Amino acid sequence: MDRKITKKIKLGNMYVGGDSRISVQSMTNTDTRDVDATVNQILNLEKAGCDIIRCAVLDIASADALKDIIKQIHIPLVADIHFDYKLALKSIESGVAALRINPGNIGNIDKIKMVAQAAKNNNIPIRIGVNSGSLEKDILEKYKKVCPEALVESALRHVRILESLNFYDIGISIKSSNVMHMIESYRMISEKVNYPLHLGVTEAGTLWRGTIKSSIGIGTLLSEGIGDTIRVSLTGDVLDEVKVGREILKALGHIEEGVKFVSCPTCGRTKINLIKIAEEVEKRLANCEKNIKVAIMGCVVNGPGEAREADIGIAGGNGEGLIFKKGKVIKKVKEENLVEELMKEIEKL
Repeated sequence: MDRKITKKIKLGNMYVGGDSRISVQSMTNTDTRDVDATVNQILNLEKAGCDIIRCAVLDIASADALKDIIKQIHIPLVADIHFDYKLALKSIESGVAALRINPGNIGNIDKIKMVAQAAKNNNIPIRIGVNSGSLEKDILEKYKKVCPEALVESALRHVRILESLNFYDIGISIKSSNVMHMIESYRMISEKVNYPLHLGVTEAGTLWRGTIKSSIGIGTLLSEGIGDTIRVSLTGDVLDEVKVGREILKALGHIEEGVKFVSCPTCGRTKINLIKIAEEVEKRLANCEKNIKVAIMGCVVNGPGEAREADIGIAGGNGEGLIFKKGKVIKKVKEENLVEELMKEIEKL
């Protein structure tokens, strides 16, 4: 399905929405006031392929620290703010690329107007972030439960506030830990507005469960042409959020560069320790920037076929394996040497 073309907004040196590529986001879990720790984490996220980073702004000291953080990183920084409009104003002063704030939660209309005007003056967009744990009491009373309709109504309420102040550089996220609620909410909001959408399953869980839930939720919507930027929320290493996010985009064809990795699930025909080999190869290719497809196959049934489609690959035998390059066998190697010989050939590509 063709991707929906939404309004394009600018975050620092990049764009979200419109015809711009789908970006991958993450959020630091350091104390924002600890500039060195926060910068170090962001630089590592950049290396992993993170396009946009968000930092929690809990107090004025955090907001003030952002200016020193921004000087040392290379990707747009979004200030994540709840309730206090002064933190938004200070973050703008510190030079953030965007705000994540719900205008209805930061006070009366005069306070909201101050933030919107400061954001407009500095060409800073605002992302409205609604999730199932922060619905307004009156909306919960209306629907009697958390549901997609309630989430969308809450998001639209915040959108209308900004629109009433002639502010239109808006992004929207409607997240839920319930994957089906998340999917339906984004489908509904996509029909009602043309603002760029930030996709994510909130509180998705640990690496294993969170990857599954995020892949289903984000992947389903992207396959329908919905979504402009994504964040995989995991309880664990933030680097994994970026890795999973990029793999989702690769699987759907939104990222062409980098290693595409294929390996078979093994069966009774497999006569080498393919699981160990595949894990080691994948680990060693983690930071490889070559635009190649690598196939690690357990036997000659599917191996040569997959290897023929790959730039390079292995087809296992009995205690040995064949290394294929561009569909042709280039060498037969003992099992214990397969990984090293494969990596040598990859280096030559």
